[in-house]
Amino acid sequence: MKADVMGDALETVLVTADQIDQRLTEMAAEIDAAYVGKEPLLVGVLRGAAMVMSNLALKMESSLAMDWMAVSSYGSGTKSSGVVRILKDLDTDIAGRDVLIVEDVIDSGLTLSWLISNLESRKPASIRLATLVRKVGAANVDISVDFVGFDLPNEFLVGYGLDYAEHYRNLDCIGTLAPHVYGG
Repeated sequence: MKADVMGDALETVLVTADQIDQRLTEMAAEIDAAYVGKEPLLVGVLRGAAMVMSNLALKMESSLAMDWMAVSSYGSGTKSSGVVRILKDLDTDIAGRDVLIVEDVIDSGLTLSWLISNLESRKPASIRLATLVRKVGAANVDISVDFVGFDLPNEFLVGYGLDYAEHYRNLDCIGTLAPHVYGG
């Protein structure tokens, strides 16, 4: 979906489709350089990372494997309790493998911190992290991110996997959702 069909639902375009494409090309080259002579296992975190991981993998030159996880943190209302459950686990044994977690966005980092700890307990050779978006100033925990597409403001973002109520994931850019859409 293109931004011009959004009407007044999209307040501001922060990153265009062309900028995303260019940055994913650069990230793919950075990741290829980091995994020379290795075959990384890309682990996408569903649902948001589907577009990022697919398009990133298409741009990579490395031999790679892919798998998916879905996790949910839940609590009351919009605040996470820090309790995480696995909705879909990996089909691949990661023991001894070089794992690259691929995310669409890192904000508080609470769920991701839990996920990294969970995957580390499975004894991979290494775990690295790639994200298309890192929200500046949103992290509640310290997470080392190896490959970052864009550092963006801690605002309500949609597009390229980022959603509001499961909508706008297929927007080809990243932008801020107008407050009237979500009652803000």
